[in-house]
Amino acid sequence: MTGRGPAAGGAGGRPPRPAWAGRNYTLLTAAAVITGLGNSGALIAAAFAVLALGGDGTDVGLVAAARTVPLVLFLLVGGAVADRLPRHRVMVAANALNCVSQGVFAVLVITGSAELWQMVLLSALGGTGHAFFAPAAEGMVLASVRGEQAGRAFAVFRMGVNGASIGGAALGGALIAAVGPGWVLAVDAAAFAAAGALRALLDLRGMPERAPGGGLLGDLRDGWREVAGRPWLWAVVLQFAVVNAVVAAAEAVYGPQVAEEHLGGARPWGLALAAFGAGTVCGGVLMTRWRPRRIMLAGTLCVFPLALPSAALAVPLPAAGLAAVMFTTGVAIEVFGVSWMTALHQEVPEEKFSRVSAYDWLGSIALVPLATAAAGPVESLVGRPAALWGCSVLVAALTAAVLCVPGVRGLTRRDGAAVAGGQPTVKEPSGGSGEGAASLS
Repeated sequence: MTGRGPAAGGAGGRPPRPAWAGRNYTLLTAAAVITGLGNSGALIAAAFAVLALGGDGTDVGLVAAARTVPLVLFLLVGGAVADRLPRHRVMVAANALNCVSQGVFAVLVITGSAELWQMVLLSALGGTGHAFFAPAAEGMVLASVRGEQAGRAFAVFRMGVNGASIGGAALGGALIAAVGPGWVLAVDAAAFAAAGALRALLDLRGMPERAPGGGLLGDLRDGWREVAGRPWLWAVVLQFAVVNAVVAAAEAVYGPQVAEEHLGGARPWGLALAAFGAGTVCGGVLMTRWRPRRIMLAGTLCVFPLALPSAALAVPLPAAGLAAVMFTTGVAIEVFGVSWMTALHQEVPEEKFSRVSAYDWLGSIALVPLATAAAGPVESLVGRPAALWGCSVLVAALTAAVLCVPGVRGLTRRDGAAVAGGQPTVKEPSGGSGEGAASLS
């Protein structure tokens, strides 16, 4: 591992800062931590706000789906916009929209005047903001780090965000039980306001220049070519189109119901989500020290544990057992997350990153509205345990299928690569035909 660079502002007794943790990186991380604290509690609060109105699993699913539908509709546009306009301005505008939508949602819930259609509409506005924010945000994080320390920088960034989810989920569950879900939504609105203010301070003078594109449609076609030319990339995106959908159905719709009926309500469910956050922090610590050579093989193997939470809810395990499963899953999925971002940083040109990220996001969430909206009817048809076991089987089967893609097994880390782009560096597994078992190094 390489050492730390010179201290950034180390005078006055402040601890040295790694060379890769520049001003923009620090601001982006701080803003993401703040919104992570608010969002992790707000996701629980929205579900319990619907249940408090007398809604059922179908109603919870509709509100969750309403947030995701605009992502499907606007993500590609958001990615193209983020590659054409200053990304920090897109992020600030999206934060402002999220602040307003969550603020109105909070007032309606606190005053007891919320109706289901209003929750659906406000969730849709929040999803619209996220459709523009997500591609711009990933592009900014990419542009704020350079060189072989990118993996470590991504790991630390995600540690901050995931660490915030520990406190946010646990505090959110406790606050819902103590004062109701509306106040948790109000905290989320304030978090968006604070994060937007920090992102407005980003300095673009050191950002790489981006040449003007050939129009919105041309930019979208260019982004598609970047994705389609990399089988390891689109295979994983297709995998997560289903994986994210079934995980969302399990955790956004079935999870709160299992908690309400078997675990004791919002508090233990919040603690289980906090355990997942704790696992991701531990996974992030691991990834600051471990640099797997075959980055996508390491990451994909760590997707298998995503099948465990659905199985735990199907049993259902007691609260302590569920928390242990969620912790283990958090460790594993963080290895995937850092590996995935490292691979994208290495292989995708910076000036096209937001467009590629938009296709990644679109593929990853395209089926989520359908899954969350259908979760209630499927539960009525086959029963909740069978639905949850089905989620687990799909996760495991699709992950095994992705391991059949040679690029996933063989994409290797290129330390010191200065510019992303070109074809992935693939080393086929040992065995002349390239189909033998790969060793993980």
